[in-house]
Amino acid sequence: MIVKAQVCRLLGQPALPLLSAERDINIGAIFSLHKNAILQNHHFTSKPEQTTCGSLNLREFKFLQTLIFAIEEINNSTQLLPGVSLGYKIYDSCGSIAQAIFSGMALMNGYEETLSDTSCSRPPAVHAIIGESNSSPTVGLASVVGPFNLPVISHFATCACLSNRKRYRSFFRTIPSDYYQSRALAQLVKHFGWTWVGTVRSRSDYGNNGIAAFEEAAKREGICIEYTEAVFKTDPEEQFLKTLEVIKKGTARVVLAFMAFGDFVILLRVIAQHNITGIQWVGSESWITSRNLAETKEYSFLSGAVGFAIANAKIMGLREFLLNVHPDQEPKNKLLIEFWETVFQCSFRSSGSSDCTGSERLAELQNEYTDVSEQRIEHNVYTAVYAVAHTLRNVLKDFGSSTSSSKGERPTPQKVLEYMKDVSFIVKTGEKIFFDASGDPVARYDLVNWQPAEDGSLQFKHVGVYDSSLPLEKRLQVNQEHVLWLPVSVCSESCPPGTRKAVQKGRPLCCYDCIPCAEGEISNSTDSSDCFPCDLEYWSNESKDRCVLKVVEFLSYTEIMGMVLCILSFLGVLLTAIVFFLFYLHKETPIVRANNSELSFLLLFSLTLCFLCSITFIGRPTEWSCMLRHTAFGITFVLCISCVLGKTIVVLMAFRATLPGRNVMKWFGPAQQRLSVVCLTLIQVVICVLWLTLSPPFPNMNSSYYREKIILECNLGSALGFWAVLGYTGLLSILCFVLAFLARKLPDNFNEAKFITFSVLIFCAVWLTFIPAYVSSPGKFTVAVQIFAILASSFGLLLCIFAPKCYIILLKPEKNTKKQIMGKSSSKQL
Repeated sequence: MIVKAQVCRLLGQPALPLLSAERDINIGAIFSLHKNAILQNHHFTSKPEQTTCGSLNLREFKFLQTLIFAIEEINNSTQLLPGVSLGYKIYDSCGSIAQAIFSGMALMNGYEETLSDTSCSRPPAVHAIIGESNSSPTVGLASVVGPFNLPVISHFATCACLSNRKRYRSFFRTIPSDYYQSRALAQLVKHFGWTWVGTVRSRSDYGNNGIAAFEEAAKREGICIEYTEAVFKTDPEEQFLKTLEVIKKGTARVVLAFMAFGDFVILLRVIAQHNITGIQWVGSESWITSRNLAETKEYSFLSGAVGFAIANAKIMGLREFLLNVHPDQEPKNKLLIEFWETVFQCSFRSSGSSDCTGSERLAELQNEYTDVSEQRIEHNVYTAVYAVAHTLRNVLKDFGSSTSSSKGERPTPQKVLEYMKDVSFIVKTGEKIFFDASGDPVARYDLVNWQPAEDGSLQFKHVGVYDSSLPLEKRLQVNQEHVLWLPVSVCSESCPPGTRKAVQKGRPLCCYDCIPCAEGEISNSTDSSDCFPCDLEYWSNESKDRCVLKVVEFLSYTEIMGMVLCILSFLGVLLTAIVFFLFYLHKETPIVRANNSELSFLLLFSLTLCFLCSITFIGRPTEWSCMLRHTAFGITFVLCISCVLGKTIVVLMAFRATLPGRNVMKWFGPAQQRLSVVCLTLIQVVICVLWLTLSPPFPNMNSSYYREKIILECNLGSALGFWAVLGYTGLLSILCFVLAFLARKLPDNFNEAKFITFSVLIFCAVWLTFIPAYVSSPGKFTVAVQIFAILASSFGLLLCIFAPKCYIILLKPEKNTKKQIMGKSSSKQL
């Protein structure tokens, strides 16, 4: 039984390549040879007509010729693929996603009008496809071709989405992914200090993914985006005018245009019509090296534009090959005829002055096609062809060494895909080419700056590089001196050191106010987000940008307060010495001999020590001075009060002795008086020794009173010891006051009790006032209060007890007689 093969016939027209040359192994290629596809409405009532395209794209036509040049170069060489010739089949996608998919299907299936059962089992018509130039058509192409394991190598599709190996498992490219370009652009913007930018993108996979990656990287770099607009070449003019209005109203002086070339050209036309200038443009690789834009004088506002371009390279022999293209090479090829008519603005179908003769010379033209100064993307096409060739070489080499391979066996696309993942070779420029796990090459970019040339056009100035293979901090290298015009584009001016940023409510992070740091806090860098407190021993300087050592405060001899207190201390010593000298000269007089002159001299001596001990409280506290000042104060004052107490007791005893039958003075004579002074003082000495032994005072840096300075003071060590010394002194003072108070109404001849009462009253009042003042006074004022209390009480005792006697000695000597001292009338006068 014979089974008849199933045969079906294509209803539509077969998709034929625009250019083809079939040989041993064929490579497919898809380029956007025309700028736009003329879309037609399909009513589904008749066979759809074939899509037509308009406006030849010279840039893409040059890519096509570069591919043919590379294939011919490989075929003419016996080193890379000896005995094997490469052919090509080239399709036009017209920049349309649908046309790109349609072309890809044609390259896989072939273009026979009839199909049989064996059509689907034979290998594809090509072993690899090179293209497409735009990201969105490439996404569609890679999605359709990927499941059939047919390698797709793009020379210009940069969308980071194509690195997804799960979705596009057969995709490779010789241009870096926008994953790297977007991050490079963010680093570039940060490098120039632009923290406030606007963005305009193509409403396509290229623009959407590119700006999304840029925004993510910009956020990490601290860059804020004021606005983001999206346009597409098929949008109505109103959409472009709306985008223009947003740019005009924006305050950002830097605009990143992550746009496909075709979309950007339309936007530029609108901008040129409205004369928008003063903007720093940052471009993506799709247009930043477009000679067509740079040579259009209406776009002179692009002067100063910066952006990353694919590394430039020189392809030897390419210019000559491009200039040798002629319609006579394939007279029936409509594409070559259209090319010729486009570049020379003539027609082979007309007669007259505008007809084409075929004798025109491409070498005489200067346009986007003949310009070979920038061969960046052309080199990517060239590299893609060589990547396929090197992969085929590795496959064929393994076939030749395998015993299981049959003679003359050709590699399958699946085998080519497998080997392409590991291909590695060096091109003529010396660059090593290989693909990573995502099918991407190493990202290397040239930083290009548009600068005016002498003829008024713009030229591309190489001002830096970006290499993703280097460490992060070394990837971007900029030659700042050669960059033209770098404006300032910030939402808020930088906050100087000494301030911090406070984000304005409802606005991006880059819009902030500069708030001065609080006292004791600093920020030592520009645009600090926070102020940092100084260490305990430090304080902020006046400008709040540096921590300086805190001022150490103590009562010094050099300051006015210390000087005044010293002068008062020495004045007290001087007055005491004068009184002592005066009493010594008149020691035999009744006024001095009365009430035990020995106690009077001892009291004057103790007062001298009281005045002198106040000086120990002045100056920088040390371990010895802290122990000396408190013990000297306690002992000298107890000695002083003991003498006053002794004099008071003498007055009382003397009164008792005058009463009949009383002889009490023998129990409190000079020996007993001296012994009482020694015993009372010795008790204070014991208290001080215990204090110094158990927990002595010590110098202490106290920062609790003031934040901005340190109080150097004497820590009491043991508060109990201090208050014991002070309490014992106060106890003697109160006892003395009570006894003197009881003696105030004694007969007038014993009137010294009144002066003692008054002096002790002053003493007690001063020290009772001292306690709350001492507790509440901070820092050096605590010391000053204590010195003032010492001096005031010392002067009180000196003046109240000795001033009346000095008055009599010096001004009333006639009263300094025993008769006057013992007389009642005299006492009243006194």
